[in-house]
Amino acid sequence: MTPGPPPDVAVLPDGPPITTLVCDYGGVLTNPLAETFAVFSDSTGIPVEDLQAAFGRATRRYGTSPMAELEIGAIAEDELVRRVLSELDTDPGDVLGGLPFGEVWFRGRRTNEELTAFLRTVRAAGHRVGLLTNNVREWEPRWRAALPVAELFDTVVDSSREGVRKPDPEIYRRLVARLGADPATVLFLDDLEENCAAARAQGMHAIRFDTTDQAVRDVGRLMGLPVLVNEPSGGTS
Repeated sequence: MTPGPPPDVAVLPDGPPITTLVCDYGGVLTNPLAETFAVFSDSTGIPVEDLQAAFGRATRRYGTSPMAELEIGAIAEDELVRRVLSELDTDPGDVLGGLPFGEVWFRGRRTNEELTAFLRTVRAAGHRVGLLTNNVREWEPRWRAALPVAELFDTVVDSSREGVRKPDPEIYRRLVARLGADPATVLFLDDLEENCAAARAQGMHAIRFDTTDQAVRDVGRLMGLPVLVNEPSGGTS
């Protein structure tokens, strides 16, 4: 038996047409997280596996992920640094060169220019575009400087401003309320399946981002943009 298409991909959905695309930020409108970790590792001299292990130990020690706490504004950036680097018995001043964590972290962040251009195409076709991001208050000037936020997005919902983060259902409810949209008309694009599943549970359509070419094709199909659904051209994610 020939398998059907994956959920919410490759065919237009039943029900009302999709009129709004909502994107994640990190790993979708930027390069993958693994690349950011690699550059941070090179900058600090901390091997990636040691850094990831330190995050894991800090999570077990405090009962919650320090990054998750930072992304809802429950702790400040310097507390994240203290929690994680203390697990490495490392002086933050030595590792970070006296710089804020975010400044070193963003050395490894690049804007996904191809997807940014695609969002302009979506808007030019008459659709709305929103941003739903788990992000950090101290990093807001950096990520906003990397994107034409006012040009691209009708709505921005930022976890650090909301005090709640994906995949908590509440942040999706706030998103839909601010859009003033029927969830069935909203398409969500994120690189984590748990975040996509949470969007679907709220009645939205969702596509997991793997590569830029894949995302553009799948979004184009669902939003009725046939000019954007050609075969892959070898673009990067």
